[in-house]
Amino acid sequence: MNRTTCRLLLVVFLISLIGCTDNSVDRSEPSGQSETEPLVVTIQAGDRYQAIHGFGASDAWSTQFVGKNWPLEKRQQIADLLFSSEPDPDGNPEGIGLSIWRFNIGAGSARQGEESGIGDPYRRSESFLTEDGTFDWSRQEGQQWFMQAASERGVETFVGFVNSPPILLTRNGNAYGDGGSRANIAPSNYDDFADYLVRIARYFEEQGTPFTYLSPVNEPQWDWAQGNGQEGSPYHNDELAGVAEALDQKIQEEGLDVQIEIPETAQIDYLYSDEDQDRGNQIEYFFGEESSVKDLPSLAQKMAAHSYFTTYPVEQMVEQRSRIREKMIATDPDVEYWMSEFCVLGDVGEGLEGGGRDLGIDPALYVARVMHYDLTVAHASSWQWWIAVSPYNYKDGLVYVDRDVNDGDVYESKILWGVGNFSRFIRPGAVRVGADRSDNLTPVQAGSDVMVSAYLHEADGDLTVVAVNYSSDEREIELDLDGVDLRSGESLTPYITSEDSDLEPGETVDPGQTFTLPSRSIVTFTGRVE
Repeated sequence: MNRTTCRLLLVVFLISLIGCTDNSVDRSEPSGQSETEPLVVTIQAGDRYQAIHGFGASDAWSTQFVGKNWPLEKRQQIADLLFSSEPDPDGNPEGIGLSIWRFNIGAGSARQGEESGIGDPYRRSESFLTEDGTFDWSRQEGQQWFMQAASERGVETFVGFVNSPPILLTRNGNAYGDGGSRANIAPSNYDDFADYLVRIARYFEEQGTPFTYLSPVNEPQWDWAQGNGQEGSPYHNDELAGVAEALDQKIQEEGLDVQIEIPETAQIDYLYSDEDQDRGNQIEYFFGEESSVKDLPSLAQKMAAHSYFTTYPVEQMVEQRSRIREKMIATDPDVEYWMSEFCVLGDVGEGLEGGGRDLGIDPALYVARVMHYDLTVAHASSWQWWIAVSPYNYKDGLVYVDRDVNDGDVYESKILWGVGNFSRFIRPGAVRVGADRSDNLTPVQAGSDVMVSAYLHEADGDLTVVAVNYSSDEREIELDLDGVDLRSGESLTPYITSEDSDLEPGETVDPGQTFTLPSRSIVTFTGRVE
């Protein structure tokens, strides 16, 4: 049996497990179990899957104004909501405890103003690189403030990500491409681009907020021509590899402790599909046997990709994430998968679309479902939201602010607290463990019912179970433990996000005791284990 046949059989087997081809299943009735019976979930501590490195978000776009101009009290309020792991005076979580922060290294379109071709001033970015080739570290002041605020609240992992090379190094002098698929930077400028990134990384190291990762490209599959409304550059795989090689060489020469994150794939099917031969099949291209970059000393052993446009219907969401997992195992099982950007973008079904700010529970539940599948089917080791602070009438923010460069109101969203059901409790170093369910629903069937995942942090002695009740009914759930015990006198504490609750603690529950999940809710159970 040849390798191709083996892979095809494995894909068929995975699809049979997840029920992707069975569209006739009646999802209103759990298989083999009445809805009046509690769902019994047995946490199998001996079944170990991926290590979790954290949950994060990006500082683009409004932090450049909020972090620089807004009153300090409101900046602190936003920073607490995003990064704090402390309780508020009432004993509720003060924030969602993000553990990863993405810093947008701007290309300099802000200095061009309206002539930049980017109409929205929020989406124009400053650059540390000045017109005379020197560096001005006073720039991106608002973003630097939030980076320091994140560090002060315990964030240790920072990603410096690039949408476009600096305009002084691009082919056309703009922070976007000309409409073709080739990169807006010539190979002759790769070394200067690498030097630029390394100097910025050295600066932040000296500030006490060192980058763990440098991400030199963003969504290379899109052409990023004028009219896209933001900084960006396309890349072919060979161009991305050339940038990575130049950057690795500079990192090694400088002895800098930072790794290179690639490829920030625009849509996850580009990871495994070779339909676009120049920009697809990226798992194989960058980590397959013929890769020219997989052994670079500074290259992070992970594939970073974005979950956009692959989240509906549920059958597609599960099938595509299973294909990521199959391709990763077949190519190099030691390479991790990181989901590094997502928001509700475009029409995602079920009456939801990206347009229109919605602070309620419906988009939060949708995001929680995406998180569940990215973590449990694709085995993502990290999950990161797009913009942390949004001024827009769009479902793209965790915290929302008025579109005012100097001051305004701050609005919390249910998406914020729903992400917090994961980020606040599943800390870096946790490992996802088994969660067997008594109703035997497939992952696809569970998508409209109750989805459950579990995580064990042995060093901290923490067990975390996240239950997403997507249904419009209350559901009874019972948690049993296999292979781990709660500490003497300890119980599980539920934290509830629903239409009426924002990550609020409920009455404690013991293993084997029935708990009622509110309708349309996300509930995290956490407890101390032996």
